[in-house]
Amino acid sequence: MAASNWFGLSERAAVVCVVGFYMVTALVMVSVNKWALNTLPLPWTLLWIQMLIAVILLKVTQYSGLLKMPEIKADVARALIPLIAINVLGLGVNTLCLVYVDTSFYQIARGLVLPFTVFFAFALLGQPSSKLVLASCFTVFCGFYTGVTSEINVSHLGIVFGVASSITTSLHAIVIKKSLGAVDNSTLNLVYYNNVLSLIAVTPLVVLTGESAEVSYRLSTDGFAAFQTFLIAGLITGIFGFLVNLASFLQISKTSPTTHMIAGAVRGVIQTLLGYFAFNDVITAGRVLGIFLILFGGALYTWAKDKEMTAKAQQPTYIPMTQQDVDGEDDDEDDRNRA
Repeated sequence: MAASNWFGLSERAAVVCVVGFYMVTALVMVSVNKWALNTLPLPWTLLWIQMLIAVILLKVTQYSGLLKMPEIKADVARALIPLIAINVLGLGVNTLCLVYVDTSFYQIARGLVLPFTVFFAFALLGQPSSKLVLASCFTVFCGFYTGVTSEINVSHLGIVFGVASSITTSLHAIVIKKSLGAVDNSTLNLVYYNNVLSLIAVTPLVVLTGESAEVSYRLSTDGFAAFQTFLIAGLITGIFGFLVNLASFLQISKTSPTTHMIAGAVRGVIQTLLGYFAFNDVITAGRVLGIFLILFGGALYTWAKDKEMTAKAQQPTYIPMTQQDVDGEDDDEDDRNRA
């Protein structure tokens, strides 16, 4: 087995560590977010704190010499307006969804990410999908429909925010691809611009939604003690939000897309169990079936795309082996030119 350069770990041990790191950070992020919002339902303030911490941590890595952050330029910022808009909107509806639904239902409410991703890839990028990919999307939709219709006391507003979150998440990947050119195809520069500009964009929303007035009222009447739990939760989620981005990048770079999807599926199961034990969520048969279908559809999609990539990689590339082959190609070219 080839040795990895990660602290002398083997390649397999490094993959296990990366996958474990991703799952732990993602689970902590969702759980602490829910804990913070249960304490004080101030979603935009929580987002603002998380973005502020992410920017501070990026600056710390710059001052420590680990990474180099770019200077914010006005022309680049203008080019990234669509990315910032979809990012802020996506984070907002994502957090609002978590306000109105419990942790175990959160995955169902946001379960339409895959179908919307395939749809927008076709509608905006002209990328067709195979029958197997469409079957995986249909399976995911059945899981979403089963989970939603089997619930009696579920928040309809939470479902609306969940569907909106699925749409923005699907569009986000497409917008990122189009935005990389504005930052010379540097992922690090895009992350820095995204966090700084999103922080600026969220700041007026904290005021316009009345959350800043609520924070001032809490501090003036109850003092820091009442706000302490929320601030601690915001600090923890800010740090772990930064780590989730790092963990996702590490996992994708060190593993295959199939492993990444399997890790996400296992995380979804653990997240459901965590909601049951930590937040006393009610786990119904319809909810379990819905989550299973969503995870199965995601796994089927990953398998289908993996098959497509393998088949494409195995397609033979024609290389002229004889002078007659080369001459034949030249004759074909001459015929085309005369035509």
